[in-house]
Amino acid sequence: MLKLTIISFMFCFVPSYQQFPRLCATREALRIKECCPSWEGDGSPCGASSGRGFCQDVEVPDQPDGPQYPFSGLDDREKWPLVFYNRTCQCAGNFMGFNCADCKFGYFGVNCNDRRESLRRNIFHLSRAERIRLMSYLNLAKQTISRDYVVATGTYQEMENGSNPMFADVSLYDVFVWMHYYVSRNALLGGPGNVWTDVDFAHWAPAFLPWHRLYLLHWEHEIRKLTGDMDFTIPYWDWRDAQGCDVCTDELMGARSSQDPSLLSPGSVFSSWKVLCSQAQNYNDRGVLCDAVEEGPLRRNPGNHNRNVVERLPTSADVEFTLSLTNYDTGAMDRGANMSFRNTLEGFGDPQTGLGNSSRMGMHAALHVFMNGSMSSVQGSANDPIFLLHHAFVDSIYEQWLRRHEPSPSQYPESDAPIGHNSEYHMVPFLPLYRNREFFISSKDLGYEYSYLLNAMFFILILHFQISIYQRLAESMRPYLEELQDVWPWLLLAGLCGGIVAVTIAAAILTAKRRCGRSPWLHMSKWKNAFALSEKQPLIRSSDTEETKHRNYQTTI
Repeated sequence: MLKLTIISFMFCFVPSYQQFPRLCATREALRIKECCPSWEGDGSPCGASSGRGFCQDVEVPDQPDGPQYPFSGLDDREKWPLVFYNRTCQCAGNFMGFNCADCKFGYFGVNCNDRRESLRRNIFHLSRAERIRLMSYLNLAKQTISRDYVVATGTYQEMENGSNPMFADVSLYDVFVWMHYYVSRNALLGGPGNVWTDVDFAHWAPAFLPWHRLYLLHWEHEIRKLTGDMDFTIPYWDWRDAQGCDVCTDELMGARSSQDPSLLSPGSVFSSWKVLCSQAQNYNDRGVLCDAVEEGPLRRNPGNHNRNVVERLPTSADVEFTLSLTNYDTGAMDRGANMSFRNTLEGFGDPQTGLGNSSRMGMHAALHVFMNGSMSSVQGSANDPIFLLHHAFVDSIYEQWLRRHEPSPSQYPESDAPIGHNSEYHMVPFLPLYRNREFFISSKDLGYEYSYLLNAMFFILILHFQISIYQRLAESMRPYLEELQDVWPWLLLAGLCGGIVAVTIAAAILTAKRRCGRSPWLHMSKWKNAFALSEKQPLIRSSDTEETKHRNYQTTI
């Protein structure tokens, strides 16, 4: 069945829209700096003839960046994507994609007018068939070479300003590995060992959460297109209060090898995976980019990490404290930000005090360190498929914060954030183009929901409904209670008088009974049968009791 699935989808690929589209990785496209491929539906660039989009000049923001990166014109990611292209497709309406062939997240249909809401679920709540399908999809993505896009293996300067394109074929899964590497790599300043390490276009600053939200959405979307399963969603791993890597089993993300604790068990499909773009120091020493060549097996050794860096996995209390922080980001908006929700969730703010530059890593970063392997390198962490489960849960915490605090768009900084992180900056290395602020919105606006947040919202609505009823009842009773305040003394006096009268009547009856105790009309035995109701059948039969006993206690199969 899996072979048939692979064969059938090899013939029905549709154009994708990641960095770099094959049609834009040519000498001609780089020379004219234009990435406006035709839409197959009408043969026009960006589907212009059908009103799907238009080829337009790229507009980049001019707001100042923070001081963390003091250079200009040295890195291909600066003012993305102008080094490579200054004209790209700008899609209209609900259309999306490097050639406007797709629908925006949360929409589908011929004209992208139909709304869809997907549900991301806890991986432990998936059925066995769903878990097998997830592993099959991941492995299919790892083994399928992308037909639609390639990855850059050299800088624009090394490409001789586009006249010598340097791109490589990789699998669908590895395109995303490369993207995470490329956005977080060090800046090459020229020559071996000459790099700037204090720069990251998707971490250590405000865009951390919006960038990874977009990243997961694109990954999810590509898997749907690869498999044809439009209901596929990324599951999440709820790691709160976990004592270890409970997803590290051969049924899920791979158990530990008995031969080498840093490798995966041969019983896991992931044990045969090879990583790429994971040797940051090697690239820095040579002053080059990752060449997208396989670099060895996937490694993981959960729990055998440096305890001075990460003491334990995050707790429910850590998450709750993080969610209580009202400011999205603060100060210089980097790893030193104090009382910053973003910095604390990312793991550089202490989840008990909120102070930045913590000596120990927490929250998101703690999971990466705890895995003690491929996941523990920022640039190469996406090689491990646990990355997806982990970041889906991080994204759900981000979603909780957005719903709880309902921040205004102005909470996301327009200027002075580290380079790549201002609100209007185009996210590196996505094509088509997206700005950071576009993903500072609820997941509901992007067409997806988390199962445990859905349940929480249900109970909140029920509680709100109950409180509303009590409030309305109190409001309706208030006029009567106010009137009772005026008449309660008279009601008390009336009650006392009533009590006296009742006692007097009772005493009179008792006196009369003593005097006429032998009068036959006072004896009630003769009336008893007159008022007795006959019992037609017993309420419980012994046979019924035995039947019930056997029905309620059945043998578990």
